[in-house]
Amino acid sequence: MNQKTLLDLAKKHGTPLFVVDHAELRKNYALFRKHFPRVQIYYAVKVNSDPAIVKTFYELGGSFDVASMQEFHTVHENIKKLPAKERQDFIWDKVIYANPIKPIETLRELDKYKPLVTYDNVEEVKKIAKHAPHAGLALRLRVPNTGSMVELSSKFGALPGEAVDLIQCAHDHKLVVEGLSFHVGSQCTNPENYIQALHLCAGIFAEAKSRGFDLKLLDIGGGFPAAYDASVPKFSALAKKINHEIDRLFPKSIEILAEPGRFLVASAGTAVCKIIGKAVRNEKLSYYVDDGVYHTYSGVIFDHCTYHLKSFKKGATQICAVFGPTCDALDTISLAEQLPDLEIGDYLYSENIGAYSAASSTHFNGFPPAKVIHVNQ
Repeated sequence: MNQKTLLDLAKKHGTPLFVVDHAELRKNYALFRKHFPRVQIYYAVKVNSDPAIVKTFYELGGSFDVASMQEFHTVHENIKKLPAKERQDFIWDKVIYANPIKPIETLRELDKYKPLVTYDNVEEVKKIAKHAPHAGLALRLRVPNTGSMVELSSKFGALPGEAVDLIQCAHDHKLVVEGLSFHVGSQCTNPENYIQALHLCAGIFAEAKSRGFDLKLLDIGGGFPAAYDASVPKFSALAKKINHEIDRLFPKSIEILAEPGRFLVASAGTAVCKIIGKAVRNEKLSYYVDDGVYHTYSGVIFDHCTYHLKSFKKGATQICAVFGPTCDALDTISLAEQLPDLEIGDYLYSENIGAYSAASSTHFNGFPPAKVIHVNQ
């Protein structure tokens, strides 16, 4: 998004501001579809659950990965708008509840929708059988997360060696396991994670079939990287390697799902903040702005992500610190930004901040989250 548009929006609406470009959302969605023609997109709602973003992806034909009932209801608001004759008594084609551990209350509420849910242990099988017996299951596997920005396998995933026994366990509880799922970790720049995971799944498909279980779907999860900088591999090259292995290992009859999140929304979000204070600390020019890590820049803490700040003004730059507005020293956006000598009231902005940012905003210290503005809807 160009600087003039961002400045005009900041002056009109005030700051802090979080701007979502829906033209960019549509572009990213089309790019994923182009490079993964065999894969159905299930947008990972946790990355940014803004209803307007969900609506845009829904209108493009997308499906959704949800991890809570609040996310489920955000998606279901769109499904309810369909004419009655187009609705189904199950929602597998639009929603996967991909949190492997679910509260009993959630299962009870989900059951009437005959949902597709993930699981990775015996106790979860027992809960699902008792409280959501109409659910279809996808077994979540533990796979390598080497080199991913945020690893997930320490928290979720069954060991490959116990996979078919867990499928048998579900069957013994009168449940049907539709297929397998995995997640290689967030912002995965190592294609070998996907390759190894696909090989593990192919082996489990074969073992399951030898024991009488015919699996029908494979959920290859998320982790598809956003192009934050030049170090991120080209998406087309990553897709080519993954597609080659999918086509080699799995027949066309197997339904392939994916849960992209960051890839779809990161580049569609831009934060605009205003300098509210200025000082020299430890011989370094320091700016205080009206947004921070408890708000749009929460990814600094929760997502291990670095967001660079840019100035709308030109001039010689120096290494500066940038702090958020709260009284907590943790509220530090950066200690090493190249910025010019600016004045109180000047604006800064950060690009590629659409993922895991506004989604984690709080009201800590009494400061409200950034105002969200949608453009090109």
